[in-house]
Amino acid sequence: MIRYLKQFRNILLTKTVFRQHEIGPGFHAGRQVYFYAKNRIKIGKNFYIGRYSEISCDAEIGDNVIFANFVALIGKYDHHYQTVGVPIRLASQIRDADYSWKGLGSKVVIEDDVWVGYGARIMSGVTIGKGSIIAAGSVVTKDVEPLSIYGGVPARKIADRFESEEESQRHLQFLNEPVS
Repeated sequence: MIRYLKQFRNILLTKTVFRQHEIGPGFHAGRQVYFYAKNRIKIGKNFYIGRYSEISCDAEIGDNVIFANFVALIGKYDHHYQTVGVPIRLASQIRDADYSWKGLGSKVVIEDDVWVGYGARIMSGVTIGKGSIIAAGSVVTKDVEPLSIYGGVPARKIADRFESEEESQRHLQFLNEPVS
């Protein structure tokens, strides 16, 4: 019974609350998840987003991606903080129709088979490579190599996901095979 209620809730979210976004099948969202994009959020198949997480910028998310709780995708230039004589609080924002400063067209790209740990923050303009892991509490400000583990503030490469190049290649081949 509970499983069906969760499925119903996820369908309701995709068809009502998040209807302006492109969301693939197998979507699940925890409690109090928030989405905002200036232009577009596109999410692939089998996406899980944990409680209290948010996407607050344009984003493209691949298949089989998991976000733990309290994960955020954030725009770098949400406020025009270089406007002389205007407090940041009153400066133009990316949400404004007439906003013409940095950040327009910037998005987060998260490729297939990525796990983003608890409380991680990913800034717009970043690409997270296929098969990567972002450690809990990390702040990602630069692109992440495929099949890598990144962590820290700012996030840096900690290790490769697999112990050998052969395992990495086999996993990439698996990810690239069509599903039958």
